[in-house]
Amino acid sequence: MSGYAAQGGANQTYEGGTMYDFDYAKAKSVTDAATRLKATEGAKLLAGGMTLLPTIKLRLAKPAALVDLGALGDLKGISVAGGVVTIKAMTRHADVLRSAEVAKAIPALVTLAGGIGDVQVRHRGTIGGSIANNDPAADYPAGCLGLGATIVTSKREKAADAFFTALFTTALEPDEIITEIRFPVPERAAYVKFKNPASRYAIVGAFVSKGPKGVRVAITGAGDNGVFRVTAMEQALAKSFDAKSIEGITVDPGNMLGDIHASSEYRAHLVGVMVKRAIVAAA
Repeated sequence: MSGYAAQGGANQTYEGGTMYDFDYAKAKSVTDAATRLKATEGAKLLAGGMTLLPTIKLRLAKPAALVDLGALGDLKGISVAGGVVTIKAMTRHADVLRSAEVAKAIPALVTLAGGIGDVQVRHRGTIGGSIANNDPAADYPAGCLGLGATIVTSKREKAADAFFTALFTTALEPDEIITEIRFPVPERAAYVKFKNPASRYAIVGAFVSKGPKGVRVAITGAGDNGVFRVTAMEQALAKSFDAKSIEGITVDPGNMLGDIHASSEYRAHLVGVMVKRAIVAAA
């Protein structure tokens, strides 16, 4: 972010040649962070900063305050028990990539984490920040939706199906904080993406799984309303988990994003291609 840290816990950044102030504070606990969010309208949480800081730099966001979660050790860590992989919200992508527990239980999540950004991004970005920002090209929303994960917050538990609501939008309330994500261990799963060669964001990413939540197919990077499931493919794969089962099943290009990287028609085509590749990888 352009700007510099000032004395007294305030930060300043440039806007159109002038500067504006915003408050900065390191949260001492989840409760403290929630209190600070509620006290200042327009306050934002700072996790890894891989989405928030660029949006501030580009003037797409202008928070009145930043509440840094970096010092909260109880929001970091990975555990596996009772057929569930639990990843705390401030766990970094590199930690998921290196986790032997995750690799044994859900190797598709290791693949997903290893394909995020570059080394620097993986060592700064967090799973909670990725999910909370719900970038339409982010990988973890597909992992959550594709596995039927449960998002645990400071207030409640929310199924992934009801958590991601629109582009850059979730069901989180203004003072609600993600604390952990619980992934049921599937029988099989895989994540495959057609990535932007520069940013490694998903132009189209497909997460396919078969497990306690049935067969699930989640797509990121393509939908004009963010991450989504392809129920027709799920129904076909429930009968026969084979790439041939989804032959002829397509998605509507009218519901796809179109930009300089890929047209809506091309993204619609890529959905089928990526899902087939994920099925083969999972099987």
